[in-house]
Amino acid sequence: MSTLLHRWWDSDVGYSFRHSPMAIVAAAIAFACVFCAAFAGWVAPHNPLDLTTLELGDARLPPAWQEGGSAKYLLGTDDQGRDILSALMYGARISLVVGAVSVLLSVVVGVLLGLVAGFKGGWIDAALMRLCDVMLSFPAILVALLIAGVGRAMFPDANESLAFGVLIVAISLTGWVQYARTVRGSTMVERGKEYVQAARVTGVPPWRIMLRHVLPNVMGPVMVLATIHVATAIITEATLSFLGVGVPPTSPSLGTLIRVGNDYLFSGEWWITIFPGLMLVLIALSVNLLGDWLRDALNPRLR
Repeated sequence: MSTLLHRWWDSDVGYSFRHSPMAIVAAAIAFACVFCAAFAGWVAPHNPLDLTTLELGDARLPPAWQEGGSAKYLLGTDDQGRDILSALMYGARISLVVGAVSVLLSVVVGVLLGLVAGFKGGWIDAALMRLCDVMLSFPAILVALLIAGVGRAMFPDANESLAFGVLIVAISLTGWVQYARTVRGSTMVERGKEYVQAARVTGVPPWRIMLRHVLPNVMGPVMVLATIHVATAIITEATLSFLGVGVPPTSPSLGTLIRVGNDYLFSGEWWITIFPGLMLVLIALSVNLLGDWLRDALNPRLR
C-alpha cells in the first residue's frame, strides 16, 4: 500500500496535486466531511437517532455563541432537541452512501453498455444510442421523482433497505447515459487501433478485448465524470428528500434536515436549515473542484 502511494505521489498526477492549492484544499474539505460521516458514531458528540437521549426541553436552542445557547450543543438543536452538529455527521453519511452507490451503479451500467455499443456498432449501437436520446429528453430530477414516487406507492410499508434501493435506482436511471455516451465515443476510437487489430488476429474473444484491452484506455474520462457526478447525485438525493420522496424520515439525510429547518427559517431558528445547507454546499463544491482538477491532471493539453 505504501509503495502504491509513493508511486502515485511521484507520478504526473501526484505532481499536479502537490502544486494545486485548490485541489489540496478541496481534498482536505472532502476528507474531513467523509471522515466525520464515516465515523459519526465515534466523532459526533450525540446520537440524534437514539430517541431515548433526546430532550424536548432543549428544542430549538441557538448555537453556543448566541444568547440562550448551550456549550453542550455547539451548533444548536432542531425542533426535536437533536444536536445539529451530530445530525450533520449522521445525515452526511446517508447522503454520501446514496450518492456513491448510485454513481457506482451508473458507472457499471453505462460503461458496459458504452463498450458494447462502441465496439459492436451496427443496430446494437443505434438502439442503445436512441435509448440514451430518450433518457436525455427527460429532466433527471423528474425521472427520479417519478421512480421514487412509484416505488413508494408500490411498497408503502417497505423497510429502510428497500426504500434506499428505490432511491438509488431512481438516481441511477438517468446517470448511466452520460457514461455510456462517453465510453462509446472513446471505444469507437480505440477499436481501430493496432493493438485491438492484433488481438483480433490472434483470436482473442471480443469480450476479452473489450474488458482487458479497450476498457483501461477509456477509463480516464469516466473517472473525471464519476467524480463530478457524485456531487450531482448527492444534490439530487437532497432534493428528493427535501420534497419528501427521498430517504425515510427515520434516517434523516441533509435534504431532510433542510426541509425540517425550512419550516422554522422565518421564525428566527435559522441554524436548523442554514448549517445543513452549508454542509451540502461544502461537500458538493469540494467534490466538483476535485473533479475539475482531475480533468486537468489527466489531460496534458489542459496543464
